Formats: sequence, structure tokens, C-alpha cells
Amino acid sequence: MIVGILGCGAIANIIVQNVNTDDTNIEIKYFYDRDGERAENLADIAGGIALLKLEDMFGKVDLILEAASQDSVRENALKIIESGTDMISMSVGAFMDEDFRNTLIDAAKKNNTKIYAPSGAVGGIDAIKAASVLGIDNIRLTTRKSPKSLGKNVDEVEVLFEGKASQAVKEFPMNINVAAALSLASGRDIDVKIIVDPEVTRNVHEVEVCGKFGQLKTETMNFPSKLNPKTSMLAALSAIKLLRKLDEPFVIGT
Repeated sequence: MIVGILGCGAIANIIVQNVNTDDTNIEIKYFYDRDGERAENLADIAGGIALLKLEDMFGKVDLILEAASQDSVRENALKIIESGTDMISMSVGAFMDEDFRNTLIDAAKKNNTKIYAPSGAVGGIDAIKAASVLGIDNIRLTTRKSPKSLGKNVDEVEVLFEGKASQAVKEFPMNINVAAALSLASGRDIDVKIIVDPEVTRNVHEVEVCGKFGQLKTETMNFPSKLNPKTSMLAALSAIKLLRKLDEPFVIGT
């Protein structure tokens, strides 16, 4: 499988450094970023090719992995799908726009392509997807991050946001893609609380779910990426595991 990368920041760097081409059929070969220097640097690390235009990947890759931004998804996802190319998107918050999501789904059906959204920096996605079969009554995400991770300069604990995921992904587009992943997995616009806490050193996500299946509680305490504190290591690792899953003959989980 030939893979192209859209967005050559922290997540893309982690993915490139941890995909072992010796034990997979995955070749990360093409790189595009609006900042051409970043694309060239990552291409040098991977032994790949930096491109001047995203469209130059079309017809050369089996899949494009987006690791740029919600804006980049809105700008590029449809033309990727219409080119007949599968896509993994890290900026899941963009799919909270139902009209946009449905447009992409319709295009994917017409072009026989797939759009994949990794589980990201939170646990329990498989269980939530299973629970949604019978229906979920309530689901709530409480995220607690350091001021550095949230780009804030505060010295006290403060609730920055409390509301629905659809609004959270607009106000914190680089920080709360987990809220979108949980919403899409559960079929609900989930409740979200975002807390900035000077005492924490990890990105903490607490999830509480109630439904006909019973109750589920998870707590994920992620180390932030050294390259970008807004990014949890687990988010990049989930993309790596998804890439490998697409090539595996035996798959565990939904």
C-alpha cells in the first residue's frame, strides 16, 4: 500500500518514525504541506518525495493520510475522495458538520472509496460503537490539559468550555478531536467540558457513558507529543495501528 501524507507536523513525524516497512506492506512515499520546507524535511527522513501540490499524489497512492487541520479537511477531502483515493483523517472535528460529512459519504459511495477516522487520543471507542447498536442515553467527555497544551497563560484551574462537541470542535479545533470521535462513534452530539489545569502534565480524557448496555467509564492520561504539546502521542499511534489494520488478515475489534 502506497501512502501519501497531507500535513507534515507532529503527528506525521511520529507516524513516519514508527511505521516499520520491514514488517508491513505500507510505504509512506509522498508528502505535501503548505509549508514546503516541512514536507521536504519529512520526505528526507522517510526517504520519500515532497510534492508541490496535493493533486500530484492522485493516481500514485492508495491512501492519503491527513494530519493537517480541520480547514485542510474541508478544503481537500472531497477532491481526494473524487480522485478515487482512500483517506485517513486525523482532524475528525471537521466531520461534525453533518452536511459536509454526508457529502463526503455520498462521494465515497460513488467513487468506491473509504474514509477512515482513527480512535485518536481516547480509549473505549470500540465499546461505544458496540453500545450504540442498542442506543446510548448519555455520554460525557471531560478533558483536562495543561496551559501549554491549550495555548493558555493561566496559573489556576479554569473551565474553558462546557457544551456540545459540535461547538467545542469549532472553538478548540486543534485540541478536541476526541470529542468528535466520541460523537461519531456514539451517534450523539456529546457533552464536553474542557479544563485548563497548571498542575497536570498529561492530556487527560475522562469518558462516561450510559445506555441499554449498562455503564462505561474510561480515563486516558496521554503524554503530549514533544514536537507539539497540543497533540497526544496516542493520537498518532492510533493512526499507525489503523494503517496496519488495513493490511492485516486477522483483525480484533470493530
